[in-house]
Amino acid sequence: MGREVRRVPLDFDWPLSKTWDGFLMPDRYDEDKCPDCKNGYSPQAQNLLDLWYGRLPFNPQSTGSTPLRHDTPAVRAFAERNVSRAPEFYGTGEAAIVREGQRLADLWNRSWSHHLTQDDVNALVDAGRLMDFTHTWSREGGWQAIDPPVVPTAEQVNEWSLGGFGHDGINTGVVIRARCEREGFNEVCPTCQGHSTLEKYPGQRAEAEAWEATGPPEGEGWQLWETVTEGSPISPVFASADALADWMSDPERGDQWVPAETARKFIDEGWAPTGIGSPARGYVSGVEAVGWRES
Repeated sequence: MGREVRRVPLDFDWPLSKTWDGFLMPDRYDEDKCPDCKNGYSPQAQNLLDLWYGRLPFNPQSTGSTPLRHDTPAVRAFAERNVSRAPEFYGTGEAAIVREGQRLADLWNRSWSHHLTQDDVNALVDAGRLMDFTHTWSREGGWQAIDPPVVPTAEQVNEWSLGGFGHDGINTGVVIRARCEREGFNEVCPTCQGHSTLEKYPGQRAEAEAWEATGPPEGEGWQLWETVTEGSPISPVFASADALADWMSDPERGDQWVPAETARKFIDEGWAPTGIGSPARGYVSGVEAVGWRES
């Protein structure tokens, strides 16, 4: 995502800030929604997904897990942190910590994701997940597997899930797939075979997969584009790089203005990220940051 310079015809007149049509997949490739599923899962797998996120009633004891309490050490620590960071919201003192701890315990007890079984954990390890437990990391060597191999306990993983990022969507899919296999259920919807959509005509999906984006026509003009979306022009077309640089360095552009030298350097490089932050300079546009670098 950022800003880039494109060479387009001098008479190119695509509307500013409108995504170029060639970057957007045509609507004719949109399939019909599957009538029998929400997202490609079978009914049994969808039920597991809803248990994972607490959208269906869940009892931690159903997986052999001990329900969390306000005084469970990991819950208590999280509650203390929340209260200390926002006493104006949570209140202060022991009563506030207990109240927040109970809220967290009730929240986390509703989700299977915080109460995995050892079989669930083993499936994650087999899939190369849970590297916080099974690997070490260093700047020099990156991730390195612990030898002999380590398999964390369900209790360890469930406590880990309460802090930081916890489980992501990949972990969710791994655990659901493994449980479906263990219990003899199909993971995917039999109607759409896991796509969550149905073709409107035979071969539609293959056509969509074969589709490739096409850029705007090339020419002698110089134009500034944004790539935060799929891509759209954000400047007029100019006959020369210097003319584009003059436009970019025009003070009338307000907070989008950059020095002429920076504009020319950016045009020479052709691309910059949307923005860059540093302790010394704070957050600035990527185009402006190009001017920091020495030639």
